[in-house]
Amino acid sequence: MSKKLTKKIYVGDVPVGGGSPISIQSMTNTITKDIDKTVGQIKRLEDLGCNIIRSAINDMDDAKSIPIIKKNTKIPFIADIQFDYKLAIAAVENGADCLRINPGNIGSEIKVKEVIDCCKYYNAPIRIGVNSGSIHQEYIDKFGGVNVDSIVYSAMDEIKYIESLGFDNMKLALKSSDVNMTIAAYKKISELTDYPLHLGITEAGPGMKGIVKSAVGIGSLLSQGIGDTIRVSLTASPEEEVKVGREILKSLGLLKEGINIISCPTCARTKLDLIKLVEEAEEKLDLIDKNINVAIMGCPVNGPGEAKEADIGIAGGKGYGVIFKKGKVVKQVKENELLNELLKEIESL
Repeated sequence: MSKKLTKKIYVGDVPVGGGSPISIQSMTNTITKDIDKTVGQIKRLEDLGCNIIRSAINDMDDAKSIPIIKKNTKIPFIADIQFDYKLAIAAVENGADCLRINPGNIGSEIKVKEVIDCCKYYNAPIRIGVNSGSIHQEYIDKFGGVNVDSIVYSAMDEIKYIESLGFDNMKLALKSSDVNMTIAAYKKISELTDYPLHLGITEAGPGMKGIVKSAVGIGSLLSQGIGDTIRVSLTASPEEEVKVGREILKSLGLLKEGINIISCPTCARTKLDLIKLVEEAEEKLDLIDKNINVAIMGCPVNGPGEAKEADIGIAGGKGYGVIFKKGKVVKQVKENELLNELLKEIESL
């Protein structure tokens, strides 16, 4: 896929835009000033492959916790500010690597200018967030409600004002819980500006519903070369958000870290408990750091044949199975030994 080349900025030491790898973000759900819990959660997210973390800064104690949190974690820290410009300034002064604000929520132009001046001094980028719930009323009136045009041109208004203050160290997010509206809004603003774009479906929802909406929305845009960072917003743990984000990138070939599992959906030809086998394999393969494709198939038809592009795989039969590499059978083993033999072969690659 051809990716649009956007302006490159840095969030801490992570490059965003300008052809850089797509970064995965999440947001802590701990009380930020509860440093032990916040640091613990960030460390778990780091281990799962999160590249940038965001935390809500709700009071001065939260802001003052930032230096300690950063000292004990590795990934860049974004301070999420809703309304109080003084908290935005305090967060940057305490070492936040980036601010997430909606300038329209900050208040007067004087307050916004103070925040921008602080970010200039500390060389901290800003993520401008405009979603379907934070559109300027004048654009809702002008374009007849909450829609693609009102979101996009409300965002462009924010951008032009901040640019007028001599600041361009920013990335953009235009989110909606409506997948089609989100896709259209990002496509439109991508044609109007070269700032890097942070993708997501806001308030995507719980479990499977949220995963599907996020995968469709984020994946559709990434497949068209649009987007520089992503966050999967689920009513679930941040750990799940990162796992889903990684799978979205891996499915598009935008992340080539870790094992990619290929498995068939099962049918009447399947003679073993493939669903259980895949679940067990997924748990064990997550611990192996190899960039390979592993196929776990239910029968010889879907084994070396349909999965011949896999680096290695297994195909089940009745009481036995085969191990194959690049479509060629290399070993026949008993059904109850299939997974262990597969793991041994993978370790030897």
